[in-house]
Amino acid sequence: MAKPAIGIRSAQERAERIQGQIHVYDGSGKGKSQAALGVVLRSIGLGIASNQPTRVLLLRFLKGPGRTYDEDAAISALQQGFPHLIDQVRTGRAEFFGPEAITRFDRLEAQRGWDVAKGAIASGLYSVVVLDELNPVLDLGLLPVEEVVSTLRHKPDQLEVIATGRGTLPQLLEIADLHSEMKAHHHLAAEASGISGIEIYTGDGKGKSTSALGKALQAIGRGISQDKSHRVLILQWLKGGTGYTEDSAIAALQQSYPTLVDHQRSGRDAIVWRGQQQEIDYVEAERTWEIAHTAIASGLYKTIILDELNPTVDLELLPQEPIVHALLRKPRDTQVIITGRCKKTPAYFNLANIHSEMICHKHYAEKGVDLKRGVDF
Repeated sequence: MAKPAIGIRSAQERAERIQGQIHVYDGSGKGKSQAALGVVLRSIGLGIASNQPTRVLLLRFLKGPGRTYDEDAAISALQQGFPHLIDQVRTGRAEFFGPEAITRFDRLEAQRGWDVAKGAIASGLYSVVVLDELNPVLDLGLLPVEEVVSTLRHKPDQLEVIATGRGTLPQLLEIADLHSEMKAHHHLAAEASGISGIEIYTGDGKGKSTSALGKALQAIGRGISQDKSHRVLILQWLKGGTGYTEDSAIAALQQSYPTLVDHQRSGRDAIVWRGQQQEIDYVEAERTWEIAHTAIASGLYKTIILDELNPTVDLELLPQEPIVHALLRKPRDTQVIITGRCKKTPAYFNLANIHSEMICHKHYAEKGVDLKRGVDF
């Protein structure tokens, strides 16, 4: 029997996934709304590549006017970069409230948002519908769970739906095709707030690189709002070749903001297995780290994404000490986002002020759905 191939070439032989899935991102950690926006960016990029424009509805519950949210700037960047493709509706009041403080206004606002969602789902006009903070809305009893679940269960086949927020009810999880929990971690330095601007996204679940792309959008959007150019650098290890999930998203970013987004990938066109590292793997890892630490020290970039740095260190292709030193010396207003799985916790995790672990509870691959490179991984 022939030995199965590994890496991109084997992945490209799989059938294309055409059916939209229901994603749920929940948990106490950061990255839920960011991951949703990363998926939106990826979908837009895929639409551009296939010459089939992707329309997106961002429906944001519990996020009424009068308050600024982290993802506001990212959404502004999306709307400016891709006009006519992004629709946004915000509902609710600006302040936080619990079950004991629910008012008639809260119920009316939740219903108003859901009416918009139902119309969008039924219309067939959208490729992606993001139901941001739907989970706590259902948990608070502001909407009838049975109606929401039934509507989502009978959505158009090609529609991708993303629900976010803490407190997902079992009824919604039952129909979800993908469920990633963002779990917050606190390290030694993080208990004293860590170093501002160092964020780590790790774990086996979906949402790591897409959360990082959400942060890239956020940086660009904040620069636009301040009439400044906030440059973003995206460095990727272990991702030689082409056809990754992020490719279309990054291409879309570079198309809309060509002077603000720089991108560099490295590695072989194959999976690097532990114990089977080759000399070229060390050379490629070090080459990209040289770019990374120079960029961090330069202060030229507002956000630097070090995608798959964690498994690169875990495979011992890079030492930890230079990474720690570079992060300790980073400029105050430079944001560094680090992603990827790892079995051993690197020392630089102790420097992060945000660390979210993406835990995979459910994935549509388990149901036999064929995955497509550039769409699912």
